[in-house]
Amino acid sequence: MVLISRFHKKCRIAYLQVMIAALFLAILFMPSFEPVRKVGDNIFTIVINGNAMGRVASESDADRVLCAARREVAGSEPTIMLIDADIDIVGEDVFFGRITSDSVLVSNIIEEFEKSVTETMSHSYTVKIDDYMVNLSTAENVVELLEASIHRYDTEEHFSADLTVDSTRELPVLIPKVIDNRKEADDGKYASDYLSSEGFYGDFDAVINGVNPDISKNFDDFDYGIVNVSFANNVDVIESYLPKSQITDIDTAIEQVTKDTEQKTIYEVVSGDTLSGIAEKVGITIDDLISLNENITGPNSIIRVGDEIVVTVPKPELSVRREELVYYEGTYEAPIEYVYNDNWYTTTEVTLQDPSSGYHKAVQKITYIDSEVIDTEVVMEEVVAEAVPKIVEKGTKIPPTYIKPLSGGRLTSGFGGRKSTIRGMTSYHLGVDWGTPVGTSVWASCGGQVTHAGWMSGYGYCIFINHPDGKQTRYAHLSRILVRSGQYVSQGEKIALSGNSGVSTGPHLHFEIRINGKAVNPLNYLN
Repeated sequence: MVLISRFHKKCRIAYLQVMIAALFLAILFMPSFEPVRKVGDNIFTIVINGNAMGRVASESDADRVLCAARREVAGSEPTIMLIDADIDIVGEDVFFGRITSDSVLVSNIIEEFEKSVTETMSHSYTVKIDDYMVNLSTAENVVELLEASIHRYDTEEHFSADLTVDSTRELPVLIPKVIDNRKEADDGKYASDYLSSEGFYGDFDAVINGVNPDISKNFDDFDYGIVNVSFANNVDVIESYLPKSQITDIDTAIEQVTKDTEQKTIYEVVSGDTLSGIAEKVGITIDDLISLNENITGPNSIIRVGDEIVVTVPKPELSVRREELVYYEGTYEAPIEYVYNDNWYTTTEVTLQDPSSGYHKAVQKITYIDSEVIDTEVVMEEVVAEAVPKIVEKGTKIPPTYIKPLSGGRLTSGFGGRKSTIRGMTSYHLGVDWGTPVGTSVWASCGGQVTHAGWMSGYGYCIFINHPDGKQTRYAHLSRILVRSGQYVSQGEKIALSGNSGVSTGPHLHFEIRINGKAVNPLNYLN
């Protein structure tokens, strides 16, 4: 009985020794445990937003798995992700500890990062057209947008667009260029067979022909149609990173950039323009024209040649400038030739020679911005029959003006037919009447020579003045005359006082303007 107890006790001691040795070897050789190193922190916990992701053996290992997780979250697309995450690496000095595998760590970190993403910025291209901007996802979309504007007019697609770096800018900016695909094709053909008759020998022949060039050219030598294309706006393309919500899909961008919208522009007034005519010419209402211009208060506002008026015209955001060569054959008119006479007023013109149409063939270069013709140039012309110009003699002197001959007054009778109110008064009124108190100052409507100053039946006391442009003014029913016959007076000079003399229904001034002895409506000539 004693022997068995001793043996059992020895077995228990041996068993414990073996277990301790096995445990020591397991701790020493298992890869998930860090051996004891009494040199400071020897295991590190990655903590994100207060949550432990796992443990690593060193801070460099922590940086490595964090970078790997960031790459996985960002993916292969060129994007910038804004992640609001608080990252800590906490070190410990432990006797032994278990580290976390890289795959588990990266997975845990990715899950926490994805919960912390605040915004994703995608690589994009901002197209700036003057003050208008649109954002696109790729450079290919930018080119597609530019070509959509070009092909509105270049329906045969001879021209295409590309982007090039603007080397004059400090910051990298792309600018569009328009490529003539026909020239590119010609260049390719030239390069592929340079020693053919179109290559080296062709160049040699060109040099020889240049000594005695053949200057003759006919209408068949021209390539008709669009010969040059460019953009009429300042266009810059800038690479950027933007939220996806700010990036426009290509179909929407093309619609926005190419469709015609009402845009403000400046119209310069030319001779013969009226406000209603300008409104009709640009396709807006007279009310819209008035609302666009603070200095225009109504449809009768005065405008002068050279005035700049704000109008709206339908234009796309991106305008295309193009030049087209066209063949024209038909009649033409020679420009009018003027002979100037310094003794005549500008209102006087006399035709010295009647015109006659000519006939010609021509090549014209027409320059457009969008659908508007902005310039035409005759490149080549062959006259079949010479046009005869119209020759006009015209005056250069500025004609005199006419002003209302009194201040105030109420218009009581207009020019033309009226009912006769008293015996001896004509039923056709040859002037206009302004009711005014006796003694009101009467002025010369225009400078000239007094031809009559005195009494005349019906008119009572009256004054007649002849003017340099052949017109005559008459002032009747006066109470007092202040000038004499033969006297020269200036515009606005006081010549009489109003009254009620002659055949009159009350105090007023009767005023006439006559041309070659015939009475006309004075209101049509007063400024």
